[in-house]
Amino acid sequence: MKILLQQKETGLYFRDIGAWDPDPAEAMDFLSSTSAIDFCVANKISDAQIVLKFEEHRYDIVLPVLPPQEHNPRKSTH
Repeated sequence: MKILLQQKETGLYFRDIGAWDPDPAEAMDFLSSTSAIDFCVANKISDAQIVLKFEEHRYDIVLPVLPPQEHNPRKSTH
């Protein structure tokens, strides 16, 4: 299994900073989905999704990368 980043709109896969490729074989393979998410946050990539790419494409899994939520502690109503 490969862990890839894919642009939602174009379907291109992340290869390198500023470089996206239509071929998943050319894409950067992340060590984990967490490292792919951390990479998106660190590089301000918000239009991507994670693709868990298997040898048999019918088993591929697509996961959204959600923008980080701002911390909003609940206010006490007392």
